[in-house]
Amino acid sequence: GESEPVDKDPAPLDAPAALGDRTGMVFGGTSVTRGTGRAVVVATGMATQTGRIARMLADTPAEPTPLEREIARLGRSLGGAVLVIAVVVVATVLLTSHISTLDGAVRVLLLGVSLAVAAVPEGLPAILSVVLAIGVQRMARRHAIVTSLSAVETLGSASVICTDKTGTLTQNAMTVQRVVTASGELTVEGVGYAPDGAVLTTDGAQLGDGPLRWEAAVVLSGGSLASNAHLHHEDDGWGAVGDPTEAALLVAERKLGSLAARRERFERVAEVPFTSDRKLMSVLATDAEAGGSLVVVTKGAPDVLLGRCTRALVGRDVVPLDDARRAHVLAAVGQLSDDALRTLGVAYRPTGDVTPAGLEPADVEHDLVWAGLVAMIDPPRPEVAVAVADAHRAGIHVVMITGDHPRTARRIAVDLGIADADDDHAVLTGADLDGLDVEALGEAVATTSVFARVAPEHKLRIVDALQARGEVVAMTGDGVNDAPALKTSDIGVAMGITGTEVTRAAASMILADDNFATIVAAVREGRGIFANIRKFLRYLLSSNLGEVLTVFVGVVLAAPLGLTGHGEVV
Repeated sequence: GESEPVDKDPAPLDAPAALGDRTGMVFGGTSVTRGTGRAVVVATGMATQTGRIARMLADTPAEPTPLEREIARLGRSLGGAVLVIAVVVVATVLLTSHISTLDGAVRVLLLGVSLAVAAVPEGLPAILSVVLAIGVQRMARRHAIVTSLSAVETLGSASVICTDKTGTLTQNAMTVQRVVTASGELTVEGVGYAPDGAVLTTDGAQLGDGPLRWEAAVVLSGGSLASNAHLHHEDDGWGAVGDPTEAALLVAERKLGSLAARRERFERVAEVPFTSDRKLMSVLATDAEAGGSLVVVTKGAPDVLLGRCTRALVGRDVVPLDDARRAHVLAAVGQLSDDALRTLGVAYRPTGDVTPAGLEPADVEHDLVWAGLVAMIDPPRPEVAVAVADAHRAGIHVVMITGDHPRTARRIAVDLGIADADDDHAVLTGADLDGLDVEALGEAVATTSVFARVAPEHKLRIVDALQARGEVVAMTGDGVNDAPALKTSDIGVAMGITGTEVTRAAASMILADDNFATIVAAVREGRGIFANIRKFLRYLLSSNLGEVLTVFVGVVLAAPLGLTGHGEVV
């Protein structure tokens, strides 16, 4: 469900597995970022995941908006009241007046029709169109592009906002936040792919020369050397091509200032690609400072990489990797993982007995020197926490629905104020939803703020359950898998930058800046428009009903007041 590389493995899985956990399946429409493989086609056309999404889109009926439901209810009530008044007036005139001609009867019937016409707010459609059109323009200035006039007032009625995580609540840019080596831990400031930000010690001091800086340079330069991503700078800022994790390493290396030294010293000559069974990637490079001799650099899962290491880097020295040092590394990995950070280990080994041609993992991934850890995350947008707080104050329940790991989703939700840090049951997964019936799901959506590892059909069930409870649901999304839920919700909100064409076509509103804060601002605008419409309706109805009641009272009191002629109503 997330737009990021996923490792694939032919090993069998325990059934049933969530869509995001089906590592033995590759899906049509996705891109292969690295590696090779052979696959057996098990589904085509409408039987594929994309086909299922298309079927859900086709089977989703159009629902009336809250304003349309209110106008319809008003029309029924007003029509009934006017009909009663018209019948009473006509009956009163016929009973109290001595009408003996066809012309007189027609005049009485015309009186009843005129009462009905007078009660109809004929200016309402034009006024609604003008008010909603003005609202569309004002929302566009807030980077919310409305594709349907009805979306303006619907957004003002929203009581629940269901939002995706990646790119909407977060910045959709993996960022290295910490570096852990034998001599200590560093914090890397800055977010995104722009190489702007300081590298600080844990007490907030600038990193000076010494063992910690040397170790960090080895970790970040080694990780960057064993990467295939590229950074590029254009008029609209910095971007990356390749694996986001590798791009984050390149950015951190630039922040530390070790890029130039690494480029001058090392040159890659061979690569052992990453595989999901090894969970490692290795490169072979020449070292200019060592007379062009070869060095192996390996990065990958810390627990796996640690098992291939026999020594550790401490300052500029290499020491044996004893049990105490291994335990220290594993403890650091556990702590960083608890903070929902993605960890990556880096190790190296000078070698002179390896031939670049036909390089195999067994040739290089042994007797390595452990250099250190990097920890990264896709950080939250800084303005989202304020927007979530504003939504809560406005009585809007914010729900995160993501295909990401539950621990990562919970961490982001707590940081943004969507979930309570003390709530141990704040997250439900797609597997949990599969075990709930309609009634239990209705109770769950009322108290749960985070849904993780969900498939497209789960998003549909969540939206349906919320609507069944009488909620007006706004749903955000950027991928094809979000389209059915966007179409089912009361108002679908698509991402303008990262959103697909299918998603934008299914949505009623498009965020030009992919920012959750824009949704909250648009809700505020929509509520103002909805309030103005209600004020106008009160004015229009009071005016029209005043006309009807005046005629009604006049007709009823005409006879007692002597306001009748010969067979006619005066």
